[in-house]
Amino acid sequence: MSSTAEIKVDGKSIELPVIEGTESEKAIDISKLRGQSGIITIDPGFKNTGSTKSAITFLDGEKGILRYRGYSIEELAEKSSFLEVSYLLIYGELPTTEELQQFESDITNHTLVHEDVKKILEGFPSTAHPMGVLSSLVCAQTAFYPASLDPNRAANEVDLSIIRLIAKMPTFAAWSYKNQIGHPVNYPDNNLNYTANFLKMMFATPAEEYDVDPVVAAALDKLLILHADHEQNCSTSTVRVVGSSHASMYASISAGINALWGPLHGGANQAVIEMLENIKKDGGDTKKWMAKAKDKDDPFRLMGFGHRVYKNFDPRAKIIKKAADDVLEKLGVNDPVLDIAKGLEEEALKDQYFVDRKLYPNVDFYSGIIYRALGIPTDMFTVMFAMGRLPGWIAQWKEMRENKEPIGRPRQVYTGANERAYVELAKR
Repeated sequence: MSSTAEIKVDGKSIELPVIEGTESEKAIDISKLRGQSGIITIDPGFKNTGSTKSAITFLDGEKGILRYRGYSIEELAEKSSFLEVSYLLIYGELPTTEELQQFESDITNHTLVHEDVKKILEGFPSTAHPMGVLSSLVCAQTAFYPASLDPNRAANEVDLSIIRLIAKMPTFAAWSYKNQIGHPVNYPDNNLNYTANFLKMMFATPAEEYDVDPVVAAALDKLLILHADHEQNCSTSTVRVVGSSHASMYASISAGINALWGPLHGGANQAVIEMLENIKKDGGDTKKWMAKAKDKDDPFRLMGFGHRVYKNFDPRAKIIKKAADDVLEKLGVNDPVLDIAKGLEEEALKDQYFVDRKLYPNVDFYSGIIYRALGIPTDMFTVMFAMGRLPGWIAQWKEMRENKEPIGRPRQVYTGANERAYVELAKR
């Protein structure tokens, strides 16, 4: 039996249905509130507003739970590959052996991009931020595949766009980096798997041989899995809203990349490294900076600790901590900045102030450490985030279109001037 909620406005009682999700989450359905009462709700930042019903990702911040399509992030990170998880997110089920082999084969066969993309890339100065380049290259695919603009395409044609986008994303990401450092671009190597191919395109040069370290490739694959989706965050909501206008998948994902670019969203792991650099410049005394973090009168914030959604340990951080340790041990990196990071981690995990407040190292802390160890510059961190988040964005776009959701159109409460008489220019 469905329950209802009652709202009283100016003496008038309005009954609204309460809907319940499969994990017992409850929400008041206000979709008919304005029609029944003439009023709307206001919720800055949509912190308490559900914009959709989704079957993709379940997140419980209080209990530290993250599941993709019902599967725990812990099991997926341990047992699956990034492309296997991508298939799960997009199509709703884990693939069979045959389905996964076909999916991987299709992606491998579409890694090459049109040569004219290089001309677009050459139009960007080396000072261009890689996220701006990535967003532009993704959106430009509408020119190379104009059929993608048709909102009524058959499912198999949508699948082709999905394959193309996943296949070409590592190429676009690596090329945005090569553009920044002024190196010639590398073409995909279809003899390598997804992450190994990306690493080779990123770091290989014509001057010497490049062999992909399997430990590094495995750590990156795991990191991509952990970033693959995270419910209705800023960039995901952007993808759905843009897609609700029947914009193409390429245009919608490009918009998501731009939303992720903002430092309040995708820049957290970059902020971690910048904080560590500042501590290093100050002499590297971690105890001093931990004390500053605990001082409520000090504006300093310890980046990479705690999470706005997770009120306990970030489940992704538990997984990626092991990968970070493996990478640092395998590469034997001698970096004082990473030494400071390990020092902060050790102190925070045993300091009662941080333990009581559940301010544990989060996924951004460990991903920043891994990217730094791999030699990836800080302004490429968000590009890595985008590459991982791609299957989630695609899944959300696909679900929104299949559900035939209406175009996104929030309301507002107007607070401007009342009607005024127009004053002629000469009299102003």
